[in-house]
Amino acid sequence: MKIHPLITDSATLAALVERLATHDFVAVDTEFMRESTYWPELCLLQIASPDEAAAIDPKAEGLDLGPLWDLLVNNEDVLKVFHAGGQDLEIVHNMTGKVPHPLFDTQIAAMALGYGEQVGYSNLIESMLGHALDKGARFTDWSRRPLDKRQIDYAIGDVTHLATIFPRMVQKLKKTGRGIWLDEEMERLADPSSFAFDPQDAWKRLKLPSRNPLVLGRLKALAAWREKEARGKNLPRGRIVKDDTLADIAGHPPKTQDDLAKVRGLSAGWRNNDIGARLMAALADVEPLSPEEMPERGPSRPGLTKDGALVADLLKLLLKIKAKETGVAARLIARTDELEALAAGVRKDLAILSGWRFEEFGRDALDLVEGRLAFATRNGKLKMTRSLEDAE
Repeated sequence: MKIHPLITDSATLAALVERLATHDFVAVDTEFMRESTYWPELCLLQIASPDEAAAIDPKAEGLDLGPLWDLLVNNEDVLKVFHAGGQDLEIVHNMTGKVPHPLFDTQIAAMALGYGEQVGYSNLIESMLGHALDKGARFTDWSRRPLDKRQIDYAIGDVTHLATIFPRMVQKLKKTGRGIWLDEEMERLADPSSFAFDPQDAWKRLKLPSRNPLVLGRLKALAAWREKEARGKNLPRGRIVKDDTLADIAGHPPKTQDDLAKVRGLSAGWRNNDIGARLMAALADVEPLSPEEMPERGPSRPGLTKDGALVADLLKLLLKIKAKETGVAARLIARTDELEALAAGVRKDLAILSGWRFEEFGRDALDLVEGRLAFATRNGKLKMTRSLEDAE
């Protein structure tokens, strides 16, 4: 595989993209920094085909990234391959408003091939290629220029290995018949709505201080205000106001801006500065959270009684057994909320009751819930036994 020098000019990048567009797939990775910013700062982008690989410097003066973005988000003929690509996809979405498509995530594929849940890239490469990766530049400051040779070699290595293992994973998926299992997961990953975050929903990510509708109404207003401040200033949310402080203010709102000086976590300057004024404006005329918006209590599914909770525990045990037998990560087969819903009597709109999930797990899960399957021990090992008659 040909490795190019760091690309910093538009003509070289355009020529590379033109060649890459003739391939069935490209491997993609990014290096970024986000410790001191709200938006992740793209510092390097690496891309490879089976023939060539390059690192691209998005910070290079005058570099036109247009052809590259077009390849990633508009070219439907080229599959884009990532590993644990959530943050990479977020960056592309921030830059373009779109998500790469079609795409393939090797971490998700590894879950279907018996490599465990959320296998790390280094472990996957070592398992499939038999050698360890150099991790020396992993925690480097990618925003500094110039980048040295070791940094660039490390970064390009990620996509060259990715381009090598991808065809091997595809062959294994074909051999096991599990490739079709991943289509739904990949489409879900490529859903742009996953990256379009409304500030009005920011409160849902916080630990709720109360179930009082008025307190939650204040928290919703404060969280939306902080989200907008963080975006506008490009600072982490916690650098504006920490979560605990937001909760304290929601529970014990200041009557005047001067009272902000008494709030733990805020400096005295908030009593008369502009950001303090904007916080107070966010609290003005706050309405209690509507009944429709109130978070649910306890289990998200109706009817999960104490007995139902025990049945859910049995389903979780069954899931562990089936995951071990099939070599498929349990997380890929079923979610906890689906098991609880099945235990509570829900039968409609459950992924585990259709498609490959039903064949691999759902049928047995349904039989367990409805009394046609039971656990037993034989020679000290846990086994599943079927009854000849339905449980009375």
